[in-house]
Amino acid sequence: MNQTLHERLHLTLELQRSAFRAEMSPSMAVRQDRLQRLRAMTAKYSDALVAAIASDFGHRAVQETLLADIFTVESGVKHAQKHLKDWMRTRRMPTALHYLPASNQLMRQPLGVVGIVSPWNYPYYLAMAPALAALAAGNRVMIKPSELTPATSALMAQIVAEFFKPEEMQVITGDADVGRAFTQLPFDHLFFTGSTAVGRHVAQAAAQNLTPVTLELGGKSPALIDRSCNLKLTAERLAYGKLLNAGQTCVAPDYLLVPQEMVEPLAQEIIGAMQRMYPTLEGNPDYSSIAAERHLTRLQGLLSDAKARGASLLPTHQETLSGRKLTPHLLLDVNDEMAVMREEIFGPLLPIVGYSRTEEALDYINKHERPLALYWFGEDALAQQHAMAHTHAGGVTINDCIWHLGQEDQPFGGVGASGMGSYHGEWGFRTFSKEKPIFSQARFAGTKLFYPPYGKTFALLLKLLKKIV
Repeated sequence: MNQTLHERLHLTLELQRSAFRAEMSPSMAVRQDRLQRLRAMTAKYSDALVAAIASDFGHRAVQETLLADIFTVESGVKHAQKHLKDWMRTRRMPTALHYLPASNQLMRQPLGVVGIVSPWNYPYYLAMAPALAALAAGNRVMIKPSELTPATSALMAQIVAEFFKPEEMQVITGDADVGRAFTQLPFDHLFFTGSTAVGRHVAQAAAQNLTPVTLELGGKSPALIDRSCNLKLTAERLAYGKLLNAGQTCVAPDYLLVPQEMVEPLAQEIIGAMQRMYPTLEGNPDYSSIAAERHLTRLQGLLSDAKARGASLLPTHQETLSGRKLTPHLLLDVNDEMAVMREEIFGPLLPIVGYSRTEEALDYINKHERPLALYWFGEDALAQQHAMAHTHAGGVTINDCIWHLGQEDQPFGGVGASGMGSYHGEWGFRTFSKEKPIFSQARFAGTKLFYPPYGKTFALLLKLLKKIV
């Protein structure tokens, strides 16, 4: 490893560690001030962030950045500011009868220095959403953003340095080597958002230091279409969920499970909905580009592989596109031998798998790795309850896509290969806190009766305890 890089990272970590040791329990006023500065920074530089993200992507719809990168951070900060006093409160906890008159409390304390590794697809939100939770919990923060969004990463480093002292929060830019060295630091908590493959390496690096990790990964998130659904409404919502950010969203619907007799009608409705939302693609400011040339090449490879293996490709538009824009495609007659059905797509391609019986569809979901998101469309309440009880997923939206991610009063996180741990709202505060149990013994305590020398009294008391607990 480059020694200069090693020293730089460790000096930054030690700077923040020293500052934390000098202020291990920041007051609510201090935390509110840090959150307010994050909010002010976001507001001041929202236009610059929009421009930087558009530059990195080649083209990114302004409205998508304003909604998914800017508003999400602002709303998350406001929610934290509103609830911070309650989150910080030391809670009185129940005490079992046989320990009275002692008492229990639960104190939430900051962990120390939190490392955040953020991805390229929503580069500001996915860096600052965990950061705001860590700051609210009273921690210091180091962020390593993606090297695939260099303009945005450089801007984040600049604006964070303007609004925060380096011992409070700092952005470390650099390539994949910097990222690897970053994950090897002995943080008090490491938060990673990205692919499952890279997440495995991050977890292994953190394990060398026994650093606890939160992994926000991905996977193939299915949309299960029930026969009771409203076909037109379902198609419209699937079209939006799939083409937001040109499909480059960790919770985008990755494939559809559709009753066999509804495959063709639904496919046509989805194509129609996509065409209404995006009448053209070339030159349309609402339709985003693929963020990097290698991702465009990968997606084109998925289409070629699927076609070669017998899939029917249904392009939504008949246009020749320039730059890194990619025509959305629906894919019929797919199977698990195709790469598009084995890899997370992360683009505007939507395979449709037909099924005959609901149990067949549930079995298909359950025999694959557990997804980050699951979508269910229909009006049959019993069928909905059955699907929820017989599947696992990080989170669920019923009769729509993606919107469970925006709920600050619900945890967001994966399960199995799609991640571990959660954040958003109070769950983020708790992720970056140590919930320390405190047992306070009374001056006169019955526990003295259990002291040695042991004899008949001990046996009688233990027998009594077994009856009252």
